[in-house]
This record gives sequence, C-alpha cells and structure tokens, in this order.
Amino acid sequence: MLAHTHDSEFDTGPRSVGAGTERLCVSTRTVKPVAEMIRFVVGPDGEVVPDLKRKLPGRGIWITATPSAMAEAVRRGAFGRSFGREVKIPPDMIQATERLLERSALDALAIAGKAGQVVTGFSKVEAALVRDQVVAVLRAGDAAADGVRKIAGAIRRRMEAEGRKISVIDAFTSAQLDLALGRPNVIHAALLAGPATQTFVARCALLARFRAGEPGQQTDRNTPKQMPKD
Repeated sequence: MLAHTHDSEFDTGPRSVGAGTERLCVSTRTVKPVAEMIRFVVGPDGEVVPDLKRKLPGRGIWITATPSAMAEAVRRGAFGRSFGREVKIPPDMIQATERLLERSALDALAIAGKAGQVVTGFSKVEAALVRDQVVAVLRAGDAAADGVRKIAGAIRRRMEAEGRKISVIDAFTSAQLDLALGRPNVIHAALLAGPATQTFVARCALLARFRAGEPGQQTDRNTPKQMPKD
C-alpha cells in the first residue's frame, strides 16, 4: 500500500511556479528554491518524466538537482509514494536527465544566438569585452590554451574595471556550439545582456549543479573562473 501523500509534496501545476518559489524536495525532505531543483510529472503511460521547463500539465513533485538526490528518491520509493500511485522509473533516468539538461541549455543558446545576444569569433569577443555589456563568455571545452589565456586576460581587465564578475562557461565542445549557433568553428563567444542570455546562463547553472553532485556546489565549468595571469 502506498503511503499517504501530503499536499506539500506537490505543486498544483506549472502556473504555481514563479520567481523565488521554493518547494519541498521529496528525496532530501528539505525546502529549496526551484532554481536548484527539477520538477517531475507522470506521463500518460505512467512513466516519470523530468519537466525541465516547468510547463508540463498536472501535479508535479520536486527533487534537488543532483544525481544522488534522484538515486535516493528511487531507492526510497519516493516517486510512487509522493504521486500516490505506481509509476515507471526508466533505468537510465539519471543519465537521461543530464542529457536533457545539456540539451535544454544548448536550445537556450540557440535562441540567444537568434536574438542577437551572442558574439562569436576571437577578435569580436575581445572587442565585445571592451565595449559591450557582456554577461558571460562561452568557450569550447576543446579550445586551444593560447586563445583561452588571451581571452582570460581580457575578461580579467573588464572585471577589474567594472568590479563585477563575468562567468566563463566551457561545458560544451566546439561541435556542440557549432550546431547550436548554426555556424562553423565556434570556439569563443561573448554573451550579451538580454532575456535569452539570462535563460541560457540559468540553465547552465542547473547543469553545473547536477554535474557537481552537491546542491549549491558548482563545477569548474559554467562558473566564474580564476583568470590566469597574462
């Protein structure tokens, strides 16, 4: 018999989730901001589905965005207990969720590119770091060391001049960036201020939390880095 489900474990649908919302994690039993969590719903076939965009209909439950929290939820039967019914758990749910998080971030990058909020090319990125409102710098994970060092110097000078951090995101390969932005040989890119960029950076942060494995902890990727000296 399934345990009684407390209403606090659910949301009432996507409209109940807004900026600053907090939810109960059914795995850790702690309340966290939804920015650090993943929403799950049950699909028509009874399979548990991650709702990364928080738009799927129906009542949902929330789990801290880490593999360990998801694994513990599966081990404890928290999905079935919280939904109050038998559900199907895909055997590769954790790996599939990471792939979906990565895909979601790249989709957001594509939208930012179409919105004109992405500047690509080494010299154009250097110029943007001097004159434009750059929120973050994107570089391919397989970027050459010399280019990384030069861009790092430009980032550091801009941060020192303005007294603010500029994130460096290197979670993706050049091939992934090429595909997302629809252009060849994307190694460095500057992300300009705008709603689409904000969405991309937020999705990268969630991906980083997931890969780090601990809530609130971030990996070396997707985060402001210590810049090497010129």
